[in-house]
Amino acid sequence: MREKKVHLYVDSQERSILLHSLVELKNQLIQKGRYTDCVDELIFKVIHAPIKKLRVRLAGGSDV
Repeated sequence: MREKKVHLYVDSQERSILLHSLVELKNQLIQKGRYTDCVDELIFKVIHAPIKKLRVRLAGGSDV
């Protein structure tokens, strides 16, 4: 059975917060002497994720 893929769309500020939080989590795991492999993979995926420009439409029909 295939795993279900999930797509997450974030803006540049949210991406920055996400990366900062993952690095902080990695530092905490290192201090506790635990493995950081999963967090490393997530950091790599966030850094190398393609940037896609989206057009958001409001309920009134106008674009943002």
